[in-house]
Amino acid sequence: MVAKLRVGVVSPEREIWSGDADMVIAKTVDGEIGIMPNHAPVLGVLVEGGVLRVKRGAEGDLVAAVHGGFISVADNDVSILAEVAELGSEVDVAKAKDALERAQASIEADQDDADARIEAKRNQARLRAAGEDV
Repeated sequence: MVAKLRVGVVSPEREIWSGDADMVIAKTVDGEIGIMPNHAPVLGVLVEGGVLRVKRGAEGDLVAAVHGGFISVADNDVSILAEVAELGSEVDVAKAKDALERAQASIEADQDDADARIEAKRNQARLRAAGEDV
Protein backbone atom coordinates (compact mmCIF):
# COMPACT_ATOMS: atom_id res chain seq x y z
CA MET A 1 0.00 0.00 0.00
CA VAL A 2 1.28 3.44 -0.95
CA ALA A 3 1.71 5.83 1.98
CA LYS A 4 -0.64 8.82 2.13
CA LEU A 5 -0.59 12.08 4.00
CA ARG A 6 -3.34 12.94 6.48
CA VAL A 7 -4.07 16.60 5.83
CA GLY A 8 -6.11 19.13 7.79
CA VAL A 9 -6.70 22.72 6.72
CA VAL A 10 -8.24 24.95 9.38
CA SER A 11 -8.81 28.63 10.05
CA PRO A 12 -10.17 30.28 13.19
CA GLU A 13 -13.65 30.29 11.61
CA ARG A 14 -13.90 26.66 10.50
CA GLU A 15 -12.34 23.46 9.29
CA ILE A 16 -11.72 24.08 5.59
CA TRP A 17 -10.89 20.50 4.59
CA SER A 18 -9.44 17.26 5.91
CA GLY A 19 -8.60 13.99 4.24
CA ASP A 20 -5.88 11.91 2.60
CA ALA A 21 -3.50 13.27 -0.01
CA ASP A 22 -0.48 12.31 -2.08
CA MET A 23 1.25 15.70 -1.81
CA VAL A 24 0.82 19.18 -0.34
CA ILE A 25 2.36 22.31 -1.87
CA ALA A 26 2.41 25.56 0.09
CA LYS A 27 4.26 28.87 -0.02
CA THR A 28 6.19 29.77 3.12
CA VAL A 29 8.31 32.78 3.98
CA ASP A 30 11.33 30.61 3.05
CA GLY A 31 9.90 29.66 -0.36
CA GLU A 32 7.58 27.05 -1.81
CA ILE A 33 7.55 23.69 -0.05
CA GLY A 34 6.34 20.34 -1.34
CA ILE A 35 5.40 17.68 1.20
CA MET A 36 5.17 14.01 0.25
CA PRO A 37 4.66 10.94 2.45
CA ASN A 38 7.52 10.23 4.87
CA HIS A 39 8.73 13.84 4.73
CA ALA A 40 10.99 14.99 7.55
CA PRO A 41 9.24 16.96 10.31
CA VAL A 42 8.96 20.65 9.50
CA LEU A 43 7.27 23.79 10.77
CA GLY A 44 6.85 26.71 8.36
CA VAL A 45 5.28 30.15 8.35
CA LEU A 46 2.80 30.66 5.48
CA VAL A 47 2.96 33.84 3.43
CA GLU A 48 0.18 36.37 3.08
CA GLY A 49 -1.61 35.77 -0.22
CA GLY A 50 -0.35 32.25 -0.88
CA VAL A 51 -2.04 29.38 -2.68
CA LEU A 52 -2.19 25.92 -1.11
CA ARG A 53 -2.47 22.89 -3.41
CA VAL A 54 -3.40 19.45 -2.06
CA LYS A 55 -2.82 16.68 -4.60
CA ARG A 56 -5.47 14.01 -4.05
CA GLY A 57 -4.91 11.64 -6.97
CA ALA A 58 -8.10 10.64 -8.79
CA GLU A 59 -10.16 13.16 -6.79
CA GLY A 60 -8.24 16.04 -8.33
CA ASP A 61 -6.40 18.86 -6.64
CA LEU A 62 -7.85 20.87 -3.79
CA VAL A 63 -6.77 24.51 -4.13
CA ALA A 64 -7.19 27.21 -1.50
CA ALA A 65 -6.13 30.81 -0.99
CA VAL A 66 -4.28 30.96 2.32
CA HIS A 67 -3.38 34.19 4.08
CA GLY A 68 -0.78 33.71 6.81
CA GLY A 69 -0.52 31.00 9.41
CA PHE A 70 1.59 27.86 9.77
CA ILE A 71 2.23 24.47 8.19
CA SER A 72 3.27 21.61 10.44
CA VAL A 73 4.47 18.21 9.22
CA ALA A 74 5.17 15.14 11.38
CA ASP A 75 4.61 11.40 10.88
CA ASN A 76 2.64 11.86 7.61
CA ASP A 77 0.30 14.34 9.32
CA VAL A 78 0.14 17.77 7.67
CA SER A 79 -1.64 20.58 9.50
CA ILE A 80 -2.33 23.89 7.78
CA LEU A 81 -3.28 26.43 10.42
CA ALA A 82 -4.30 29.48 8.38
CA GLU A 83 -5.19 32.92 9.65
CA VAL A 84 -7.65 33.13 6.74
CA ALA A 85 -8.36 30.48 4.07
CA GLU A 86 -10.85 30.04 1.25
CA LEU A 87 -11.29 27.13 -1.13
CA GLY A 88 -10.94 28.05 -4.78
CA SER A 89 -14.40 26.62 -5.42
CA GLU A 90 -15.88 29.11 -2.92
CA VAL A 91 -14.33 32.24 -4.44
CA ASP A 92 -16.73 34.75 -6.01
CA VAL A 93 -14.52 35.59 -9.00
CA ALA A 94 -16.36 38.80 -9.96
CA LYS A 95 -16.09 40.20 -6.41
CA ALA A 96 -12.43 39.20 -6.14
CA LYS A 97 -11.62 40.92 -9.47
CA ASP A 98 -13.47 44.04 -8.36
CA ALA A 99 -11.66 44.08 -4.99
CA LEU A 100 -8.31 43.60 -6.75
CA GLU A 101 -9.01 46.52 -9.10
CA ARG A 102 -9.94 48.77 -6.14
CA ALA A 103 -6.78 47.76 -4.27
CA GLN A 104 -4.59 48.40 -7.32
CA ALA A 105 -6.20 51.84 -7.78
CA SER A 106 -5.43 52.65 -4.13
CA ILE A 107 -1.82 51.58 -4.61
CA GLU A 108 -1.50 53.78 -7.71
CA ALA A 109 -2.83 56.74 -5.70
CA ASP A 110 -0.60 56.03 -2.68
CA GLN A 111 2.46 53.78 -3.13
CA ASP A 112 2.78 53.47 0.68
CA ASP A 113 -0.74 52.09 1.21
CA ALA A 114 0.15 48.86 3.08
CA ASP A 115 -3.50 47.85 3.54
CA ALA A 116 -4.14 48.09 -0.21
CA ARG A 117 -1.03 45.98 -0.91
CA ILE A 118 -2.27 43.26 1.46
CA GLU A 119 -5.75 43.41 -0.09
CA ALA A 120 -4.24 43.10 -3.58
CA LYS A 121 -2.17 40.04 -2.53
CA ARG A 122 -5.20 38.40 -0.94
CA ASN A 123 -7.39 38.89 -3.98
CA GLN A 124 -4.68 37.74 -6.38
CA ALA A 125 -4.39 34.54 -4.31
CA ARG A 126 -8.18 34.12 -4.28
CA LEU A 127 -8.28 34.43 -8.07
CA ARG A 128 -5.36 32.00 -8.56
CA ALA A 129 -7.08 29.51 -6.22
CA ALA A 130 -10.22 29.83 -8.36
CA GLY A 131 -8.20 28.99 -11.48
CA GLU A 132 -7.97 32.52 -12.87
CA ASP A 133 -4.82 33.94 -14.46
CA VAL A 134 -3.58 36.94 -12.52
